[in-house]
Amino acid sequence: MTPNPVLRLEEITPGNFEATTSIKVRPKQEVAVSPVMQSLAEAYVHPGVAWPRLILDGDRPVGFLMAFLDIDWRGDGSLFRSGLWRLNIAAGEQGRGYGRFAVESVAAEIRRRGGKQCYVTWHPGPDGPEGFYLGLGFRTTGETSGGQTVGVLDLS
Repeated sequence: MTPNPVLRLEEITPGNFEATTSIKVRPKQEVAVSPVMQSLAEAYVHPGVAWPRLILDGDRPVGFLMAFLDIDWRGDGSLFRSGLWRLNIAAGEQGRGYGRFAVESVAAEIRRRGGKQCYVTWHPGPDGPEGFYLGLGFRTTGETSGGQTVGVLDLS
């Protein structure tokens, strides 16, 4: 894929908050991914771990992502992981490479911080994103988290 120079990530600010919260996935996908507003609330209560960003194509909002950076995976301090927490591509914008751009951007941020792996979880099922993630090189770990499949992408 040739990099698209007009694709970029932007921090969530008062100036783009409404555009960010207006991102809606396809109705069939709503059971598989939380709404952007919930993600922003989670980002608020997980400062320093959550990394929310608006995905723009030029000046047009096309999606939202949120990474988790060094989250205490088990909640006991024994294992820390980084990866993609949420990915919401607007219903009318899917299939245009924005999801791939989002995953590559999160992987680049994890690499920049010294990470060697990028994790993701997904709801299994016919309307889930398993094929998308496996197509990007993620492999299943055999774990589940909250009923979701856990995948990992090696960054080395």
